[in-house]
Amino acid sequence: MGRVVKGVSFRDLRSAGDPVELASRYAAEGADELVFLDISASVEGRETMIDVVRRVASVIDIPFTVGGGIRNLDDAFRLLINGADKVSVNTAAIQNPEIISEISKRFGDQCVVLAIDAKREMIGDKLVYRVYSHSATRPTQLTAEEWAARGESLGAGEILLTSIDMDGRRSGYDIELLKRITRTVNVPVIASGGAGTLEHLYQAIVEGGADAVLAASIFHYGIYSIRQVKEYLLSRGVTVRL
Repeated sequence: MGRVVKGVSFRDLRSAGDPVELASRYAAEGADELVFLDISASVEGRETMIDVVRRVASVIDIPFTVGGGIRNLDDAFRLLINGADKVSVNTAAIQNPEIISEISKRFGDQCVVLAIDAKREMIGDKLVYRVYSHSATRPTQLTAEEWAARGESLGAGEILLTSIDMDGRRSGYDIELLKRITRTVNVPVIASGGAGTLEHLYQAIVEGGADAVLAASIFHYGIYSIRQVKEYLLSRGVTVRL
């Protein structure tokens, strides 16, 4: 069946509702895009929930990005023909970077989103952002900057950048992480992880350089509506679609 869940730093997940009902509501409220990430697919070694993707796609008329469990070109194709407009790759791309090129060449770079989950780490007196795979459970040898740059060179059309440290804490996006990535790549960067106030979303765009902001908790639990977010950003001089 599938449920929408939300946790803190990818842990202590709790149900937030039915994916089809939430998708329909967010589309009606004015969301610009919907992102569906099957967070347990890679960990469990299974495919993305195609039936859920198909049902969600049937009730929305906005761009729809789907990720989780995409291991090859066939998996991406299956999602696209079942309603996804873009596919997000994470663990599979770390294991086999060429999957980015394969999907980009076959369907266009506008279809490929490279999802990067990064965590702060001090090496001596140097702050680095280490990339994690398998829903933020396995550290890699990659830094967020080098992986974002390589992903762009391989054909990723967007970067979905999540701060593991800030995810679900509602204390603000990791602005330093955003700055590092937006200064590294030329493709759009979507900020994820940490939205708790309207000001946080504004900071991610204006200070962090993000091209878009992704939020979950503040919408799932009724803290803010999409309309409130857009009106606030517009009042601060940020161009939005109302």
